This record gives sequence, structure tokens and C-alpha cells, in this order.
Amino acid sequence: MYGETKTCQNCKQEFRIEPEDFAFYEKMKVPAPTFCPECRTQRRFMFRNERNLYKRIDPISGKEFISMYSPDKPFTVYPHDYWWSDKWDPLGYGAGYDFSKPFFQQFKELMQKIPWSAMLNLNSVNSEYCNYSTNNKNCFLVFGGDFNENCHYSKFNFHSRDSTDLFWAEKCELCYENIDSENNYRVYFSQYAYNCRESAFLFDCTNCEYCIGCVGLRNKSHCIFNQQYSKEEYVQKAAELNVYSFKSISELARKFEEFKAGFPHRSAVIIKSTNSSGNNIYNAKNCARCFDVHDDTENCRDLLIAGWGVKEVQNCNHAGHGAELAYDSIGIFSGAYNAAFSLFVPGCRDVQYSFQCQNSSDIFGCIGVRAKQYCILNKQYTKEEYEVLVPKIKEHMQSMPYKDAKGRIYGYGEFLPPDLAPFAYNETIAQEDFPLTKEEILQQGYSWKEPETRNYKVTLEAKDLPDTITDVTESMINEIIECPHQGMCTEQCTTAFRITPQELVLYRKMNLPLPRFCPNCRHYARLAKRNPFRLWHRSCQCSGIQSDNTVYQNQTPHFHAAQHCPNEFETSYAPEKKEIVYCEQCYQAEIV
Repeated sequence: MYGETKTCQNCKQEFRIEPEDFAFYEKMKVPAPTFCPECRTQRRFMFRNERNLYKRIDPISGKEFISMYSPDKPFTVYPHDYWWSDKWDPLGYGAGYDFSKPFFQQFKELMQKIPWSAMLNLNSVNSEYCNYSTNNKNCFLVFGGDFNENCHYSKFNFHSRDSTDLFWAEKCELCYENIDSENNYRVYFSQYAYNCRESAFLFDCTNCEYCIGCVGLRNKSHCIFNQQYSKEEYVQKAAELNVYSFKSISELARKFEEFKAGFPHRSAVIIKSTNSSGNNIYNAKNCARCFDVHDDTENCRDLLIAGWGVKEVQNCNHAGHGAELAYDSIGIFSGAYNAAFSLFVPGCRDVQYSFQCQNSSDIFGCIGVRAKQYCILNKQYTKEEYEVLVPKIKEHMQSMPYKDAKGRIYGYGEFLPPDLAPFAYNETIAQEDFPLTKEEILQQGYSWKEPETRNYKVTLEAKDLPDTITDVTESMINEIIECPHQGMCTEQCTTAFRITPQELVLYRKMNLPLPRFCPNCRHYARLAKRNPFRLWHRSCQCSGIQSDNTVYQNQTPHFHAAQHCPNEFETSYAPEKKEIVYCEQCYQAEIV
């Protein structure tokens, strides 16, 4: 079997389909894609709105509820609990297959008439403002995070408590602004911090305590900007730095970014993994071009934000917990098996082109079905009828494909067209990872939603907030604080924000000053600190005794002695980025 170079329908760039890709397509019994991996990811991301929440009126009770679907969306939305109940029948919206029009047109018609769940928020207590989450308690605006308690304004946080403003953090307590970190206690403003406590402004540190402004340390305590102090000296120096004052924190953040730039970064964070490429990969095997993949993931390609027992999955995102054999899908978990071109189908087997189905098998083009088998477009068939009709539908999808306004063709083997996305482009995570202007969004044939009109009566400007939490009174929860961006950024700025009572308690517990920007702008600031889901081919920047830019002086001899390191690699650091990037061998020689 040979590889093949194809031209993407969307971006017109060439992309390579390797022999192992063709072997996977054959196993899945699907044709090769006509869009490049990056455009396929972008398209799937258009179907996931995490953080844009709206108020809608319940068509059953007439009461107001919170939904990820804005009121102008042309379909019925039920409150989460009602949607998951047995008070309505998804099969009541089914229809027979019509060979006179494209499949995707028929699927769109089903999307517009069937009710949708307001949120995807399972088994949660007092956490109604969370989305794509499960088993949270007393949480507020947590997205994609599970098993948390008393957490706020976070994304992909797990098993954490009494923390806020996290992004990819696990088992953290009393932590603030932690990114890509795990098992921390009272750690603030840090990234790639593991098993640390009572520290602030750490980068790539493990088993550290009582440290401030440190990079690349292991098993250290009482260090400030990588300089060792005695316990008594540290207490005095830390008091002078005053990490509990907003003014001092701002200066520390500036100084820390300058300090961090003087150290080599590893080309990719790939921990306890073999034969894998990408970034932020932990305990994986045979995973190519994968990002944010965790724990016992095997034989996957182009997989994003996934883990916990995933196997044989390709071109998917937000997958996990025992999912196996899936392709070009989003939200495949809870033991899902043999899923293609689908969204959020926990526990489903042999499923294609289906959305928000659960514990079902042998379904094609279904929405909302639960514990069913042999269904097409939400209509029940016998096993024999199903096995005859599905191959005919696949052939029909090829002979009568769907064409969008830009002339892009969608036949069998392609994920849902952007026309079918229930959200505007700028409402979704596509805008986070593939940001576009309004003009670019419309030019590419995607939909745009004008920001909601917000008539907040600002009572306090951010610049007038107290410098420390000790100067904040209970009346602060009544203030409407203006975000400095004032909605003029591209970060879904809410223009103003409040401090909730629970949030104020937490800031006091951590002795931290109040934030100055709205939650969305803070989220985008964290996102900017992470590398994109993309790889570049680069050479190691170790010239022998120092980095290529002469900023960093090597501390130990390397395998290449005084010669320039010959190693090349794939990295998520773009060539124009300012960071010093070392290969794994040179990094290990310096940091570990």
C-alpha cells in the first residue's frame, strides 16, 4: 500500500495520506478524506460551543433557563434535565430516507425539528453554569472539567477543589492561574508545575515548594528566580516581593516572562510515551500528531484533547474513557466503539453521522436516541432492513453529495458540513484555536453572530479596584466592574463582570487580589500561553556550549560536545517564536 498526496478542498494546501492512514480507513470501511487534517479539526470545532451561554424560555414550563443555544437558533431547546428524561420520544421525530435529496439536507431537517439539550452538564450539583462537564459540585463557569468542587472560570480541570482560573489542571487545591499542571497546593500563576506547593510564577518545575519565579527546577525549596536561599532569607525576600499585591504581581509577571525567555524549552512535552509525536502527551504509545493526550492512549493519529484508555482513534477530539476505533468525530467516550463522523455519542457502538446519542448501536444519522438499535434518521428498522438500507445511503451520498455555498463537496466519508453547525463560528472553540475576523468568517462561508448587546451600568473601573484583598469589603459583590478591553478585543469580552460571593471567599482564602479582566479575556490570556495544535520541523538550537542566540549558557557537557547539536524534530513552537527550543537530549542534559 502506498501513500498519496492530495489537495485540501478548503485551504487548497497539499496534505499527505500515509500507508498507515489508508490501512485505518480500510479498517473503518471509509473512503480517504478530501480535507486536510487541520481543516477537518477546524470544522469539527465549529460544532462545539463551550462558554457562550444564553437565557431561553422553556417551551414546556415557560420558565427561563440557561442554554448554550441562543434564542435565535431555529430549533426547540429543552432544559437539560427534561431532555434527558423519558418525557419525550426521540423516535417521534424520525423520517424515512428520501433518495431525491442529499443525506446532509435530510439530517439538517432532523436537526431543526428535534429538541436539543440546553447544556451538556451531567451529574452536577449547584453547577448549572457549567458545560461539557460531569460530576461537579458548587462550580461556576467550568467548561470541559469534571469531578471538581468549588471551582470557577476554568477549562479542562479535573479532581480539583477551591481553585479558579485553571486550564488543563488536575488534582489542584487552592490554586490560581495554573496551566498544564497537576497535584499542586497553593500554587499561583504557573505552567507545567507538578507536585508543587506554596509557590508562585513557576514554569516547568517538579516537586518544588516555597519558590517564586523559577524555571526548570526539580526537588527544590526556598528559591527565588532560581537562586537558593535559606528559609529565613526566603521569608524576608518573599515578603519584599509581596505576591499578594496586584501592583507587585504585575511587575513580577513582567520580570518572570523575561527570566523564562532565557531558558531552553523542550521541543515537546512527551512524558512516559513511546513512538509518539505532538505535544502534552502523557503515558501513550504509538500516537502521531497528538495533543493533550493522557493515560493509556494507544495507536492514535491526529487526536486532540483525549485519553484514559483511548485506542485506535484518528482525527478526533474530546475523546476518552475506553473509546476505541473512532474516526473524524468529537465527544467519543464511555466505551464508544466503531464511531465515525459523530458528536457526543457515549457508550455507542457502530454509529455514524449521529449527534448526542447514548448507549445505542447500529445507528446512522440519528439525534438524541438512547438505548436503541437499527435506527436511521431516528426511524426504527429491523436488523435486516437496516443492513440493506445503510449501504444504499452511503452510495447515494456519493452519487448525490451535498454542496455548500462555496462549492465544497461533502459525500460519504466527510464530517458534517459547517452549514449544519448549530452555532456561529465565533461562538465556538474554532474561534479559539483558528481565530478569524468577521470578514474572514463570512468570506469562507461560515456564519457569524454579532455580540450580544450588553447594557451594563458599570459602577467601578478595574483600575480603581483595591491593590490587595484585605482592602476589599463585602460590598464588592454588588459592583459591576468594567473590563479594560471594553469589548474591543477578539476574545469574546463580556465588557463587564461581577465578583460572586463564593469567588470573594476564595480570593480571601488565597490572599490574592481581585482580577482586573472579565472571565473570557482571562481565559484567552491563558490560551495564549499554550502552543497551538500544530507541528513545525525545526533544528535544535543548542550550538554546543550555549544556545544559538547566546542568551543561555549550557550548564553541563552535551553528547555533541562543542559542536552544534545535529538533532531535528517536530515541535509546536513556531519558527518565529522567541523561545529557545532544545531537542529532548539537550533539554534533559540541562534541566533534569
